Amino acid sequence: AWAQQNDGGAPVVELRSPPQPTSSASSPHTPSRPPPAPTPLMRPSAAAAAAFLAPAVTASSRLVPLRRARRFAVRCVAAPPAPKPAYSPSKTGKWQWTFEDKPVSVYYEEHEQGTAENVKNILMIPTISDVSTVEEWRVVAKDIVTRKGELSYRATIVDWPGLGYSDRPSLNYNADVMENFLVQLLNSPNSPVADADGELVVVGGGHAATIAIRAAGKGLIRPSAVAAVAPTWAGPLPIVFGRGSDMETRYGLLRGTLRAPAIGWMMYNVLVSNEKSIQSQYKSHVYANPENVTPEIVESRYELTKRKGARYVPAAFLTGLLDPVQSREEFLELFAKLDGDVSVLVVSTLNSPKRSKAEMEALKGAKGVTKFVEVPGALLPQEEYPLAVAEELYDFLQGSLSSGR
Repeated sequence: AWAQQNDGGAPVVELRSPPQPTSSASSPHTPSRPPPAPTPLMRPSAAAAAAFLAPAVTASSRLVPLRRARRFAVRCVAAPPAPKPAYSPSKTGKWQWTFEDKPVSVYYEEHEQGTAENVKNILMIPTISDVSTVEEWRVVAKDIVTRKGELSYRATIVDWPGLGYSDRPSLNYNADVMENFLVQLLNSPNSPVADADGELVVVGGGHAATIAIRAAGKGLIRPSAVAAVAPTWAGPLPIVFGRGSDMETRYGLLRGTLRAPAIGWMMYNVLVSNEKSIQSQYKSHVYANPENVTPEIVESRYELTKRKGARYVPAAFLTGLLDPVQSREEFLELFAKLDGDVSVLVVSTLNSPKRSKAEMEALKGAKGVTKFVEVPGALLPQEEYPLAVAEELYDFLQGSLSSGR
């Protein structure tokens, strides 16, 4: 689903059959008859579901012979425990978000250095992606809370519902659903950030930042400041292939296939849930320097894709349902609505893919943007270059909070 940033060309889905014994009667590469075309009454095959985007997405010509594919099993492994973080949080917990009368358990962790007076609160929300996780903010949080100065900080990192270590129910996820979660999180009296005393700084990456800006512009949340790190607004497929009616139809088909039982897991494993794919995407455009993509990072993200219900949010994100706006003009208008009311820091990156970079650059000098800076990195600078991001955030926090805003 990081195809959004692979600006150089269309994503390719390769389906490989398992090795088959050869015989004089048939060839393993030649099916005994062509696969039937899907009809409205039958689920498409994995190859057909991938190829519906053609020429945007293509499948290899190596197909599984139908007469040999007698049965298959789709396995959903138990949710793995959150790995022990390199920087241990002061506290971890679960908070219950309620949506459509359904309780959803949301994972969070707090980072704080000892006890101090005059503590200011920071909410950090991960960049929305297939492998979104609180882990991406841990080093930044640790750096900020351990600094010595007139102000002390407590950082709370919260996973999105359907992602990270939160529950992943089969909801009809879209930008409004995610906004509802953020609004409840900031306004509920029992939330992990309920004691912020009206001085909460919201820090988010990618779509998360833009959803926070949108909620603030509507007056649904009232942060004292917002930091948007590598902000984005267009999902992986829409930013590359657009939003024409024909493409929206194809996005809907792909989304439905990913959400379907059995075939959904099969397609998800092809597109997202494999270590080779995760490593390739991180090295090509998620990180700026491929050498920074370690086996530990790949393994950690791969484990996240194996959690029960892991495919529901990616199905929405990939096809644009989590996009908070539909155009650059609307994107800029979100920031303009906060002009004079909320301090806004925009952290752009030096090596973002060209389409994402263009949207970030459009915010330079834009109305409502208090400060615009640029750091090393691509789409996840808070994890790849955390100290550079922490430095910019700390300077911004010192200015915005000490001034009483």
